[in-house]
Amino acid sequence: MPQEQELARVPGPLPSEILTVSALTRGIRDLLEHRYPLLWVCGEISNLTLAKSGHAYFVLKDPQAQVRCVMFRHRHQYLDWVPRDGMNVEARALVTLYEPRGDLQLNVETMRRAGLGALFEAFLRLREKLDKEGLFDAAKKRALPAFPRVIGVITSLQAAALRDVLTTLHRRNPSIAVIVYPVPVQGEGAADKITAALELAGRRGDCDVLLMVRGGGSIEDLWAFNEESIARALRACPIPVVTGIGHETDFTIADFAADRRAPTPTAAAELVSPERAALLAAIGELAMRLALCVKRELEGRMQLVDHLGRRLVHPGERLQAQAELLGQLRLRLAQIATRGLSERYWKLGELVQRSRARIPNIGDLSGRSTQLLARLRTAASAGIERATAHYARLGESLSHLDPAAVLDRGYSVVRDASGRIVRRGASLIAGETVDITFAQGGATARVERSR
Repeated sequence: MPQEQELARVPGPLPSEILTVSALTRGIRDLLEHRYPLLWVCGEISNLTLAKSGHAYFVLKDPQAQVRCVMFRHRHQYLDWVPRDGMNVEARALVTLYEPRGDLQLNVETMRRAGLGALFEAFLRLREKLDKEGLFDAAKKRALPAFPRVIGVITSLQAAALRDVLTTLHRRNPSIAVIVYPVPVQGEGAADKITAALELAGRRGDCDVLLMVRGGGSIEDLWAFNEESIARALRACPIPVVTGIGHETDFTIADFAADRRAPTPTAAAELVSPERAALLAAIGELAMRLALCVKRELEGRMQLVDHLGRRLVHPGERLQAQAELLGQLRLRLAQIATRGLSERYWKLGELVQRSRARIPNIGDLSGRSTQLLARLRTAASAGIERATAHYARLGESLSHLDPAAVLDRGYSVVRDASGRIVRRGASLIAGETVDITFAQGGATARVERSR
């Protein structure tokens, strides 16, 4: 309260000062912006208008009052939901005055649906808890069947989402059977009934895939799909489940727990149903390819048959051809044998003539060998005589060089103690013992004096 009283006493113009309207409205605007900085205001949206510029104009009201609001494009484009008339919201805004008209208005910075804060916090806590338990693990999610025969739909019979799903399934593939499990999709007890429907579908096992769908709405309307029981029932269900809840920007706990999430109910139906026209086109293309392959195979086989037919000959013809070939081979063999024998006879005659020319004359060779033997004996005797005379001369020459012959003439050989021959007397030392060798025998002497 002291702060409010201080702000209320913002200095104003003197009583005698005359103000223009623009100065007055500017002063009131400054006073309001100082008095009310950014704050949260709750109320119901009314008269919502979206301008071409992207700005949003609306009235925020409660049973007792209302105030004009503006949310400029650079703020409005960041909202992840679409404001509508009748929504209860909480707006963070600056209180100001629109001077051209003198209207009080709120410049909205951001906006959220009323109660969204507490619900969103509860949503985040539950999502974090289940995520830690592994309920959202992508590795545990099941693959969707490529060609489902029966599709189950869990939704309200009165929901527009059911009509969208049935219309989409009929348009894409009318041969797919549909089983509807009617449940309330909002309000008290809706989560329990959705859980029971999941358990029933899992026990019956009639469906290949399940769709859990609901149209758009506020976070309160979609809250049944944020219950923990639904998340656990989704993971326990033996049948793959696809969710299509709300709009593309709406996320629920069921979306995280399901095997696949689609942005809308229609998208969920398209996700699980193969389009009949596309299947027929694919089958037609495969049939054309198969026919082409069969045609090519048949043509190839026919060519092979023609080729084998040309090679196929009657056994009688083959025997006749073999007999003719055998006769030709017999004739060629006889010709080759005759020619070979003739060549060998001619060669044998040539060899006989050559061998006869090379036979030696025994008489001539015998006389010549006798003459050669006599000459050899004469030459041998002369050679022996010459060799004997030569060896005698060499013996005489050697006898003159024999050391023993020298010793016979009175000479002797003197060796010192080491066995070396003494050639100079000066090399001997007095008292040294020497060994003397004579022509016959020897003696040991001691040197008395050397010279």
